[in-house]
Amino acid sequence: MIDPTARVHASADLESDVSVGPRTSIWNRAVLRNGASVGAECIIGRDAFIDEGVRLGDRVKVQNGALVYHGVTVGNGVFIGPGAILTNDRYPRAVTATGELARGDDWTVSPIELRDGCSIGAGAVVVAGTTIGRFATVGAGAIVTRDVPDFALVAGNPAQRLGWVCACGSRLTDGTGANAAPNPSTNVSLTCSQCGRGYDFISQSGSLTERPA
Repeated sequence: MIDPTARVHASADLESDVSVGPRTSIWNRAVLRNGASVGAECIIGRDAFIDEGVRLGDRVKVQNGALVYHGVTVGNGVFIGPGAILTNDRYPRAVTATGELARGDDWTVSPIELRDGCSIGAGAVVVAGTTIGRFATVGAGAIVTRDVPDFALVAGNPAQRLGWVCACGSRLTDGTGANAAPNPSTNVSLTCSQCGRGYDFISQSGSLTERPA
C-alpha cells in the first residue's frame, strides 16, 4: 500500500505488495522489490535499490545508487550514503557444487540490522550477518565485516574502530578536549563539544552509554 501523501517519481519501479509510509519521497529510477516496506518521512534517492522483503523504519535516508539487499532490516532515523552496499550472502556462488545455476534454495540469507540513528558512509560495504549499533558511524568506503557497537566510529578495510561519536554525529572528546580513544583502558566520561551530551565508557564491557540529561 502506498500512502496518499507519499511522492513517487514516475520513473520509479515499485513491484507488487510494496508498502510506502506517509510523506515519504521516492526519486528517479529507484527500484523497490516485492514486499519491501518503507516507513514514514523517508527519502529513497535516485537509482537506489531496495530488495524484496527489506524493512525500513521512519525518517530513513537512502541516498543515490545505494543497494539494500534482501535480509536487511533498517531502524528509524538511519542514513545510508550514496553507493553504499548492504549484502546478504557470506558465501556467494553463481553455481552449486555440481555446476548448476544456483537458485533461491541453494543459499542462506545472512541478515543485516541497522539500528536506530546509525549512518553508513558513501561507498561503504556492510558484509552479510552484521549488526550496526545505535548512532554508530561507518566511514566512507569502509568494509564492515563484524558487528559495530553503539556510538562507535569505524573506517577502513576491514573496518576498525577509530573512536566514538555522539547521537548528533560529532566526534566525542575526553577530558582534555582530544578525540576519544577507540578503546580506553579504564572507565571514562566523554563529552560532545557540539551539543554537550555526555557519555560513559565502561571498559569491562567495552560499551558506551549516554548519561541522562
